[in-house]
Amino acid sequence: MTDIKDLLFNINIPGDKPAAGQLLIAEPFLRDRYFTHSVICLIEYEEYGTAMGIVMNHSTNYTLQELISEISIDEPVRVYCGGPMSCDRLYYIHTLDDIIPGGREIRPGLYIGGDYNKMIEYVNSGYPIEGCIRFFIGYSGWSRRQLDDELMSNTWVVTPSPNGTELLTGDDDSYWHAAVRRAGENFRGWLYHPINLHSN
Repeated sequence: MTDIKDLLFNINIPGDKPAAGQLLIAEPFLRDRYFTHSVICLIEYEEYGTAMGIVMNHSTNYTLQELISEISIDEPVRVYCGGPMSCDRLYYIHTLDDIIPGGREIRPGLYIGGDYNKMIEYVNSGYPIEGCIRFFIGYSGWSRRQLDDELMSNTWVVTPSPNGTELLTGDDDSYWHAAVRRAGENFRGWLYHPINLHSN
């Protein structure tokens, strides 16, 4: 029989080994302006070294039209907060290497960056955004050993990334819950912790 305390409060659950393309899921008690109920896609990781990632699910009040004057479509394109570093820079993660070449491959079929003009053309042509490309201001970075120390402290759990379409679909708290559900039965208790403790 499962102990209710273990179910609700256990964050000491081993995850996968971190690597570029893996996800970091924030443990449910983490309270931070940028990282509460966040899901981060690792872009770079060096064991006991530095790391870089992008928060996938925290939407901002900005639209792409507000940030890039060349965007001409009327339908607002949402922009996400990738983290607290370089918040004056725009990043994009996509599955469109055949259309937006030149990006850096994070893992097979998933890319960051690429030909800026081709990206503008893609968006202005009215092609799908959700599930194909996502835009961010800022990124998340860790100094030497910092992420490894946070993993040892159970701040994050490492899980495999879903396919690109699923990774680039959904947002905010529901995105975190979906990632926790994909992580498996051991994490079921995490789902009972709301992002706002006063709402429970």
